[in-house]
Order: sequence, then C-alpha cells, then structure tokens
Amino acid sequence: MMRWVADTLVIDIDEIAAPPLVGRVRGQIRLTPASVTDVELALTPDASHIWRPFAPVSRIKVDIQRRGWTWEGHGYFDANFGTRALEEDFCYWTWGRYPVTDGTACFYDATRLDGSQMVAGFRFAEDGRVEVMAMPPKRRMRHSLWAVARDTRGDADFQPHQVLNMLDAPFYSRSAVKTRIHGVETVGVHEALDLRRFRSPLIKPMLAVRVPRRRNWRFCEDS
Repeated sequence: MMRWVADTLVIDIDEIAAPPLVGRVRGQIRLTPASVTDVELALTPDASHIWRPFAPVSRIKVDIQRRGWTWEGHGYFDANFGTRALEEDFCYWTWGRYPVTDGTACFYDATRLDGSQMVAGFRFAEDGRVEVMAMPPKRRMRHSLWAVARDTRGDADFQPHQVLNMLDAPFYSRSAVKTRIHGVETVGVHEALDLRRFRSPLIKPMLAVRVPRRRNWRFCEDS
C-alpha cells in the first residue's frame, strides 16, 4: 500500500518473496522528497514511452523485518509510463542516477528498435530546479553475471565500476556503480536492460515465476 502522509510517501509491504528465497517480506519504506518536479521526458518521438522523475532528490528510510534490511540515506522516486510494451520500441538501454553536489544527476542512453538513439542527461537540484547536463563520455563497464553489456557516463580518465550487485537477470542488471562526473566521484544506482533478450520465448516465461500473481488478484481502489 502506498499513501502520502504530510510530505512523506509511506509504502507498507506485506508480500511473499519469489524463489529461491521464499518467505514473507514485511516492513515499511518512508520517502521524503526535497521537492517534486514536473519533468516528463518522451523516450520515443511519438511519446509512447514517458519517463517521469517525480522526486529525484529525496531522503529514504527502509525498515524491513529482516536482519540487516534497515537503513536510511539518499533516495529517489521515478516512474515509467507507456502505451506499448518496451520490447516493441527498444533494443537496449542504460540508466544511471548519481548523487552530486546539491542534488542528483541522471543519464539515459537508449537504442530504439529502428536503430535510432536517445541520449539525455539532467541535473536535479534539491529545490526542484532542473537543467540539461553536459554529458560526460560513455564508459564501458564489465558485463553482468548474466553477460548483459553495461556502460555508463563518467570522466574520460576514470573507469566506472560496480561496487554492489543489486539484481542480476538474463536481460537486466541493477547495481551500485562508482563513477566520476565532472571531477566529482560518486556512487549511484545503475541499470542495464537488454530487450532483445527479454523478447526471447525462453526468457519471458521466467517472469511468471519471479513475479507470480495470486489467484483472482485485482487492483483495489479507495472508496
């Protein structure tokens, strides 16, 4: 359940984890934005896919009822919306969000199915101001454990590298990555998504195992 309490987004969790770590996952996440932006970025020319960074600079407090799953620090809140499946329009993308002085930097690099490129970089200040960033060069990183290709943005004389693996799948990688942006070293969240692999009839059925649905599930609305 997600709800706003004053200026804090409160997320209550009561779920069953997927294999191989089957078990209850209970707890609460509290995210307090420094500000909420009105930024929307169309990822395709016809705006069939939209990136919406609601609160790129936030404080987050995580309290999950498991040992070592309680922490707080720099947080982030965004969403993607679309009228078509991602694999209908994209081959591959990488995305990164890195804390910087007085805010956060976000980079998008995507290859569409028609071969065209989408490149975007933004700096979000704590007070909600947004500016287009001068993009540091693209820097290759080691492949993920599932051999998903990865790159991110960083200064030409610095080699970005993974410092923590968060999620590894045959078509997707999420990790904490250290890079240097315009002379400032920073650790942020990075993702790489290979939609050519995702389209594979061998891989897609795996989602039914990793993200199961309860029988007769439905969306609930407040009355």
